[in-house]
Amino acid sequence: MVVNKQAEVEELYKYNHLVGRVENRNTIIIPEFELECGETLYSVPVAYSAFGELNEAKDNCIVVCHAFSGNSDVSEWWGPLLGSGKAFDTDKFFVICCNVLGAPYGTASPLTLDKRTGKNYGPTFPLTSVRDDVRLHKRVIVDELGVKEIALVIGGSMGGMQTLEWAFTYKDIVKTFVPMATSGRHSAWGISWGEMQRQAIYGDQNYNNGYYTMDKKPDHGLSTARIAGMLTYRSFESAHRKFGRKTQGRHLKRLNARETTSEGDKETTTKATNGTKTNPNPNPNDDRDAPTIYSAQGYLRYQGEKFVDRYDANCFLAISKKLDTHDLTYHHPKFNYLDGQEGTSDNTTFGAEDDEELDEEEMYKQVLASAQQPCMVVGIENDGIFSIKEQYELAKYIPNAKMELLSSTEGHDGFLLEVKQVSRMLKRFIRENLPKFNSDEDSDSSICSAESSMSYLMYSK
Repeated sequence: MVVNKQAEVEELYKYNHLVGRVENRNTIIIPEFELECGETLYSVPVAYSAFGELNEAKDNCIVVCHAFSGNSDVSEWWGPLLGSGKAFDTDKFFVICCNVLGAPYGTASPLTLDKRTGKNYGPTFPLTSVRDDVRLHKRVIVDELGVKEIALVIGGSMGGMQTLEWAFTYKDIVKTFVPMATSGRHSAWGISWGEMQRQAIYGDQNYNNGYYTMDKKPDHGLSTARIAGMLTYRSFESAHRKFGRKTQGRHLKRLNARETTSEGDKETTTKATNGTKTNPNPNPNDDRDAPTIYSAQGYLRYQGEKFVDRYDANCFLAISKKLDTHDLTYHHPKFNYLDGQEGTSDNTTFGAEDDEELDEEEMYKQVLASAQQPCMVVGIENDGIFSIKEQYELAKYIPNAKMELLSSTEGHDGFLLEVKQVSRMLKRFIRENLPKFNSDEDSDSSICSAESSMSYLMYSK
């Protein structure tokens, strides 16, 4: 049974300084939840945002899955797709998004109170998987809110991973699914980028093995991790078009000791310094305080600083490590080849024999072939983190899947930015595969008309 007493919710959030950033949020508490890693969480808050109404048959549900640093409020990051007459048509559908484990926006995370200790979990928060998220969200959406069928599951990036887990774990409930800019198993390339970002946080002098305080956080490490992430979210073309070799400020004039900030010699924190204090005896070749930098530098520094204000380092680490575990074949009923063998199997190490690699590939293909629901795989050719080959692979081996290319120079973030194209793809997919929800207005002409009134949503994960 789910508990939703407001006093208990507030107690669980007492150490979470970020949860209030999501206003359109509901929270319920799952008393007990066992994770794939073997640990059990107790008094588990789950944050969700819902739009539209569940119909009498309880089969008009659309589950939207958010990306790495997103939250449950779909209106914040996919707003142009949500509402009356839009792709996520709230006149027809009950649209819901749940926050994932480890994120700072309402579901159990390092910022959540651990009732056993009376403190927040911090670095002791256990490893969670994408499948854990989906199993937990199923408890909320199906078991507690009473949804009988899920008409559509959709998400991009990490949200695409959740989408796939929904479709393959709950085939009898999920009727259609749309994974975007994602993969069925996290690649060595993705794991490597995640490791680079984690090392930036670990290397911050304030990290303190994760036991940092709110007045002395590893902000520089978190900012650097975000900057690295931004390089994978965008593309060469988008950076060249937006910034080129433009500079900001006074051209190549170095900062002297009395030009620290507008407050004179006082030590302060500014956007230009990316969250670091100015040095009264600066190195003249250190450009962190320089009055002129390239626009590309300024953009990345700003993104890093902005991220520090809305995220937490331990939460970042929790989500990053979660991505590394993603593999549809892991603990799959057909293949329990990794059970009790983490890190010991020859085919998980560099230099594995070809036949072992082929066995693993064959297992992956067989798992993909096990989903029979209609599926639309959406890929972006210049995606810097999820290779387009990974989406073609999904579309090839999922029996009822079709492949759609999103035309974008924005790179990975194209699934968030190219809302006109995404809207067109979704409306057609829904019209073709969920006919019971169609109306006379659901035609190609109405889709084009709706697109003409939409504007781009400039948002980064």
